[in-house]
Amino acid sequence: MRHPPRLGILVLGAAAALIGTAIAPVVTASGAAPACTVEYSVTGQWDTGFQGAVKVTNNMAALSSWTLGFDFPSGQKVTQGWNAKWSQSGTTVTAANESWNGSLGTGASVSAGFLASWSGSNAVPASFRLNGTLCNVDAEPSPTPTPTDPPPATGEAPELHVSGNRLLDEDGATRRLLGVNRSGGEYMCVQGYGIFDGPVDDASVKAIADWNANTVRIPLNEECWLGLSNIKPEYAGANYIAAVKDLVAKVEAHGMTPMLELHWSYGQYTGNSAGCSDVHASCQKPMPNAQYTPSFWTSVASTFKDDKAVAFDLFNEPYPDRATSTTTQAWTCWRDGGNCPGIGYEVAGMQDLVDAVRGTGAQNLILAGGLAYSNDLSQWLTYRPSDPTGNLVAAWHVYNFNTCSSESCWDSTLAPVAAQVPLVAGEIGENTCAHSFIDRVMAWFDARGLSYLGWTWNTWDCSSGPALISNYDGTPTPFGIGLRDHLLALNG
Repeated sequence: MRHPPRLGILVLGAAAALIGTAIAPVVTASGAAPACTVEYSVTGQWDTGFQGAVKVTNNMAALSSWTLGFDFPSGQKVTQGWNAKWSQSGTTVTAANESWNGSLGTGASVSAGFLASWSGSNAVPASFRLNGTLCNVDAEPSPTPTPTDPPPATGEAPELHVSGNRLLDEDGATRRLLGVNRSGGEYMCVQGYGIFDGPVDDASVKAIADWNANTVRIPLNEECWLGLSNIKPEYAGANYIAAVKDLVAKVEAHGMTPMLELHWSYGQYTGNSAGCSDVHASCQKPMPNAQYTPSFWTSVASTFKDDKAVAFDLFNEPYPDRATSTTTQAWTCWRDGGNCPGIGYEVAGMQDLVDAVRGTGAQNLILAGGLAYSNDLSQWLTYRPSDPTGNLVAAWHVYNFNTCSSESCWDSTLAPVAAQVPLVAGEIGENTCAHSFIDRVMAWFDARGLSYLGWTWNTWDCSSGPALISNYDGTPTPFGIGLRDHLLALNG
């Protein structure tokens, strides 16, 4: 537990005069209660620093955890704080609850304070967001979706495109992709058991939408889609494609974005971190293969190019860095493919796959994950593929056991990417059956208006693999409660 510093700290820095409280105004023109209010005050100021405080009042549904985000307009820098976990990236400041003050009921308030440096001017932040919801403004009966709100289900999925580092719909409104993964289509068919694992009827898809999700990521199998001979005919080719198209239609009918991604692919790899020794698409491989993967994406893109609501995630979790000896080799392999050191089959690089999609005339969103099972984006901007449509998005995955699993790593490697292109965390999760880690991930992403999807909407044992549900009616696991309650809170 951290306490405010003694008054002596302020006096010591100060030939300075302590100034009167400066409070950010609350806009209530029509008299409607804001979803949340934030009172921001400067309680002391001296030559190079000041002490500030925030009082946050939640007027929405009760929150089990909270994150406050705002931007300093004049270059101020937080140096320490109390009653919250304070962090800053560029001008963006984030205050996340401590373990003992995370519960914030309807009408309840919480206060936190900080010390910061300043020079030139010490202007008050213009806006504040609590768990992604804009504070200090009137609540409206039917608010226009903001960058941090999942849009209400309309029965029509939005057609998204890239504008700078944001995703916009056809009306020019900023959108975030927030939702879940629906695993099964990558493994059931190659194992000879079916096409999906568990129900994919309308009721089961509606259960996802009822969590206030707006995106469903659907893992696919390359050999099953292409109908190769090692797959049972009833689960291959036209039958598999028809099942995927049917699930896509159900997802869109509930106003959600379907994201199709290649999860398991062809190519024999027995090197470092091999998932299997099988040449067939029965596990995760370090990179796509030149023999089948471009054909897979040509077929998928041709199937959905007239439906720009569908997004394409090129390859689940590349890890050529485990096979190659240098970082440069790994990133070059990632982008350009070819004969990559340590990988025994000819690789299709991300540029090959972008070209395959765009060669069909498809203008759909394309996502590309980086190295280290999509956990490393450190050189993504340097090696990003060329996309003639400009609709390329950076994809990233994170679990509590990954290398880049701390705010300091996110600040140093993710923030620069997110400043230039949209960033989507296609998989977030933890193997604890709890949600404290993804709470931190969601807080960091919320403060920056970014996207994330929980792994996974399957009824597995959450201690053996992150599973969000214990029943396909949407009953959450202890881990899933964290994502469900957070998504519901984002839109009131």
